[in-house]
Amino acid sequence: MKVLVLGGVAAGTKIAAKLMREDRANEVIVLNKGKNISYAGCGLPYYVGHVIENKEELIVNTPLKYEKLTGVKVLTEVEAINVEPEAKKVTAVDLKTQETKEYTYDKLVIAVGASPVKPPIEGCDLENVFFMRTPEDAIWLRETIDAGGIKKAVVVGAGYIGLEIAENLKTLGVRPFVLDMAPQILAPGFDKEMADYAEGKLSESGIPVVTGVAVTAIEGNGKVEKVVTSKKAYKADLVVLSAGIRPNTAFLKDTGLEMFKGTILTNEYGETNLPDIYAAGDCAMVHNAITGKAAWSPMGSTANIAGRVIAQNMMGAKISYRGTLGTAVCKLPGINVGRTGLTEVQAKEEGFDPISVVTIVDEKAHYYPGAGLLAVKMIADRKTERLLGVQVVGDGAVDKVVDIAVTGIMLKGTLTQLSDLDFAYAPPFSTAIHPFAHTLNVLKNKLQGKFETFTPAEYAAGEAEGYRLIDVSIQPATEGAPYVELTDVKGLIDGFDPEEKLLLVCNKGKRAYLLQNRMKFYGYKNTKALEGGNFFSDVEAQ
Repeated sequence: MKVLVLGGVAAGTKIAAKLMREDRANEVIVLNKGKNISYAGCGLPYYVGHVIENKEELIVNTPLKYEKLTGVKVLTEVEAINVEPEAKKVTAVDLKTQETKEYTYDKLVIAVGASPVKPPIEGCDLENVFFMRTPEDAIWLRETIDAGGIKKAVVVGAGYIGLEIAENLKTLGVRPFVLDMAPQILAPGFDKEMADYAEGKLSESGIPVVTGVAVTAIEGNGKVEKVVTSKKAYKADLVVLSAGIRPNTAFLKDTGLEMFKGTILTNEYGETNLPDIYAAGDCAMVHNAITGKAAWSPMGSTANIAGRVIAQNMMGAKISYRGTLGTAVCKLPGINVGRTGLTEVQAKEEGFDPISVVTIVDEKAHYYPGAGLLAVKMIADRKTERLLGVQVVGDGAVDKVVDIAVTGIMLKGTLTQLSDLDFAYAPPFSTAIHPFAHTLNVLKNKLQGKFETFTPAEYAAGEAEGYRLIDVSIQPATEGAPYVELTDVKGLIDGFDPEEKLLLVCNKGKRAYLLQNRMKFYGYKNTKALEGGNFFSDVEAQ
């Protein structure tokens, strides 16, 4: 079987290698527009910050090494410019010689990836304006910083790559400023309260972020000097544009391929609407594992998972790709963030009746050196108790909680089914009750009416208005609020009527729950606990 693969970074090289492992009689050719294949795109920010020192480490495989290892023929700096599905041929241009050549195929894989969005504003071509997509981008950016004279930088885009770049710029002594058009950072994968919490931690670490602002121009005399926005201008010696990516599919517009906003639509087997043509990676749509709806997941992980499935299907298997959850994790200064599944907002939009909880939990045994805290938001469907999503912000290994959630969601697990899993425990690694299990138990209590709360989002929206605040922290922590020592409560509390609306607040939420449990026993009917306590929210006595 003769297979032509367009694109050789993640999905393309995965499919090609797997095809040869399935049957070494296959003839597989990869056409790649760039000089490099299989490069570590997610590692680029860390090369800029000298975490990864040698640029050679960014290249997972050279064309020659890959050819010897797999048996796949690789042609670099060759760009496909036309596909003729009926004739089963592709026209491509050699970018070194400008010569065109036709390539025939039995089956075609389109994995041409995506390119950075270049904002339609003046100044994008000024010196010291960078994108962050290829090894060359990272190399040029680091060389510019290492040459000296860079004191201030503006990063346009508060997604994962933009924030990682900001972190690494800061480690080099450059003061970063992050701008984004969206109303929050890390949109749309995090609910606003979790994003706002992360943004606050970034600000504390010396990385200010401004959201809801549009960049209108980049100005300078040959070299960037400032970034002009819809609100104000920011001085800058350097700008990194990380405002999204766009699939490299313009050359396919007359092929008859079904597309959506530039992405190629595929079915569960990776097939397009045209016979013998498959698509994968950043240029292709997949589907959401929970909703079944089309979803764009421009992640190296998705490319590799879907690519492996596609290669097997090209060889005659009928394996369904089960879909993406949008799982992601990101290292930031002072905190890490991770997420999977649906946000609470997305769950509502998809017709679920979501219930959520926010907990503040120890990342490992609190007495172990270096132990930190995690803010965990868990979302489930109220009727079925099915786990729908998790978001984590905090110290340490947030990916552990996220990956457990991935397993639970993909297996369509309910809170009850997932509540007694035997997780690994030792003080250097976790807590005796795992952070995932703890949060799940709290959510179950809430679902069963044993824990009545205001979420941080509800509190921020003013839903606690009219409630009298009680401070139940280990020590008084909220100025102006009456303080109640939890262990002293053995009946009605002087000064508090059983019918009164009372908001119970502690440092993290646990003591508020314990007090609520006692107060309910003694006849208090209108208590609410604040999830995450004053650790997560800015609490004021009313």
